[in-house]
Amino acid sequence: MNKHQYPITPSTGKDYWNPYFSGILLGIVLFLSFFITGNGLGASGGLNRFTVYLQDFFFPQHVDTTPFLLAMAGGDTNPLESWIVPMVVGALLGGFISGWLRGRVKIETNKGPHISRNSRWALAFIGGILMGYGARLARGCTSGQALSGGATLSVGSWAFMLAVFAGAYLLAWAFRKSWN
Repeated sequence: MNKHQYPITPSTGKDYWNPYFSGILLGIVLFLSFFITGNGLGASGGLNRFTVYLQDFFFPQHVDTTPFLLAMAGGDTNPLESWIVPMVVGALLGGFISGWLRGRVKIETNKGPHISRNSRWALAFIGGILMGYGARLARGCTSGQALSGGATLSVGSWAFMLAVFAGAYLLAWAFRKSWN
């Protein structure tokens, strides 16, 4: 990899893969996902099912009376019995193995010089909540809507991608001083 052409380097471990080669591999994985499971890639739906499982464990009455949750976990239905749950577990496991093989498994907080570690974690937590809420509103996250929906030329997914890029640009502009 030419470091001048791809200036992003990890803080530890070996260099990242060429982004064009990685993109081609991601396309092949997406195609195989459609071919083998009949579904595209997704993450937020799987994480949502883990959350609903916990809700059903502690508050089954709430799950049985909420229409959105009822379809996933009402009565004796197990929310973890879905194709997306093993996909999310496999993505987490695969990500860990990949990082471990490339020498990048390390507990650290990536942050800019003008932001404290606690502020960085607080912003990450708030951002995660907003992303999860947005994924529920949009009925999918970047992998489910943008990758899978975009690959099927869904107009809603392309609108989602444009909204994500516009939102990310505005947030990056607003919080750039936290990183520089």
